[in-house]
Amino acid sequence: MPPTRVSMLRIYLNDHLTGATAGAELLRRTAGTHRGGPLGPELEELAREVAEDRQELVEIMVRLGVPVRQARVTAGWVAEKAGRLKLNGGLLSRSPLSDVLELEAMRLGVQAKTACWRTLAALADGEPRLDAGRLAELLDRAAAQARRLEALSARAVLQVWG
Repeated sequence: MPPTRVSMLRIYLNDHLTGATAGAELLRRTAGTHRGGPLGPELEELAREVAEDRQELVEIMVRLGVPVRQARVTAGWVAEKAGRLKLNGGLLSRSPLSDVLELEAMRLGVQAKTACWRTLAALADGEPRLDAGRLAELLDRAAAQARRLEALSARAVLQVWG
């Protein structure tokens, strides 16, 4: 039997929640790594916002009657942990390349989140449980996050290769 519109929305939103879980965890950890340094305050603010955005997605899912698939949430958490196991030039410690790669991953995560907010905004006209105004605010915030991550990424690149 082919998937229904409702089942596809459940899958879609849970996929985004999986990514949001991994992204929030990555930003939280990266912000902690930079606590007390020049990038710390900006990363801590981004980590707080991304965690709020993740919670916003959960609240949208609740309003739409979409159950959170806890196994998927756990998979996102595990994926972030597994992502730490990468060759970055420092076997037991972080290298400057870690920042470059993590900031790139965060930028991709914000792009994915933006796509989710756009999809939900497109559905808002026919779905009274979706707040088009709030989705517009979330889109604006995601655009600002992307700009901030781009600037942080440029700084990290210069630290490695500048």
